[in-house]
Amino acid sequence: MSCSKRSTPLRRRTSAPKPPRKSLSLNDVGCEKCGSDESPAELLLCDKCDKGYHLFCLRPILASVPKGSWFCPSCSNTTNKKPISFPLVQTKIIDFFRIQRSFDAPGISNQDTRKKRKRGSSLVMSKKKRKLLPYTPSEDPKRRLEQMASLATALTATKAKFSNELTYMPRMAPRSANSPALEHGGMQILSKEDTETLNLCKSMMERGECPPLKVVFDPIEGFTVEADGFIRDLTIITEYVGDVDFLKNRENDDGDSMMTLLSASDPSQMLVICPDKRSNIARFINGINNHTPEGKKKQNLKCVRFDVHGECRALLIANRDITKGERLYYNYNGYEHEYPTEHFV
Repeated sequence: MSCSKRSTPLRRRTSAPKPPRKSLSLNDVGCEKCGSDESPAELLLCDKCDKGYHLFCLRPILASVPKGSWFCPSCSNTTNKKPISFPLVQTKIIDFFRIQRSFDAPGISNQDTRKKRKRGSSLVMSKKKRKLLPYTPSEDPKRRLEQMASLATALTATKAKFSNELTYMPRMAPRSANSPALEHGGMQILSKEDTETLNLCKSMMERGECPPLKVVFDPIEGFTVEADGFIRDLTIITEYVGDVDFLKNRENDDGDSMMTLLSASDPSQMLVICPDKRSNIARFINGINNHTPEGKKKQNLKCVRFDVHGECRALLIANRDITKGERLYYNYNGYEHEYPTEHFV
């Protein structure tokens, strides 16, 4: 599937991080981790002991200066602290994700999944166009419980609620502002068949047939996502969702995972997706360091924006076959290259 370079969205906001709150000009402060006093604009001072740490030397790495007070690992005693796991209880998971029906009920997990897999296998490459594929859920209901519990753990730790749709909140961008006609250079329209595939993925999630993915906590990368089964090239992984807002309202926001939704010719009409309060697994998929060949080799997803029934939508799609256990990465800031990724793992 081809797309123009303007179709590649940002994951984070388009402005660089704000400088640290404290001035470093009066003191010769170095980083406690690497010992260097270089990159002072990315050196963060602890509000308790006044020791300095580079944003990129912390584990997990901080993408931007946090709001309010910040305490170093020694003062907060949270180094490598794992989040509390969400209970592996079916009723609690069903309630958390608002699943319509129990996903281990007879006739749902096995028969329906086989039908969807059969349909998915028919969506192969044609001579004219490469079609998108629906994800294939894990057959074992217990394994799906574990996958969903891992996502619930990450959402709970980040104080976010699960949502699988774009949301429009009061005093933010209205739904009427989400118009693909405003996209600079135009936006490609998702075909009818691929739209049906996207809707199939949505309906499977509503029944508890989640993508074969697990959210894991890494002491270096923080929350990150890995494949819990084989994923074919061109499979729809998930839609990037959250609250929709105007970029002009978020340029000084400390949110670390904003995604461009609408890149309009008029800057005042540009929209971003803010997944800090309502989000799905896309929130925890990490970006690559696109300044190094090693970083670029890790990329196995692409993020593409489409016109879906007159509304801008952002999809994460496999751009090659992905093996079980492989972590998911995509180009962190796409075409614009306005967000620094040099220090990403």
